[in-house]
Amino acid sequence: MGIPRHRRSLTWDRGKEMGEHVRFTLDTGVQVYFCDPRSPWQRATNENSNGLLRQYFPKGTDLSGYNQTRLDEIAAELNGRPRQTLGWRTPSEAFARAVAMTA
Repeated sequence: MGIPRHRRSLTWDRGKEMGEHVRFTLDTGVQVYFCDPRSPWQRATNENSNGLLRQYFPKGTDLSGYNQTRLDEIAAELNGRPRQTLGWRTPSEAFARAVAMTA
């Protein structure tokens, strides 16, 4: 099973986590674009995910206080939550459907 190849680009914030964006593009074939500073509307999916995560982890929370089991539980809850942008499917359902289409 692989990650669906229908994604051709990724829009990301200007954080240090994308310092290896050229390598990421070479390894995956996914082009990376960077948002303009102070322009959160350019990365709507990221902002939506941040909002959902803030329900569990207020801004500034030190994640080292959580064990992997709890982090996995939270991930499962979020991935099992229907999303309007996915036609009210869960992220898990949408991902499974996309992977099945590439098999």
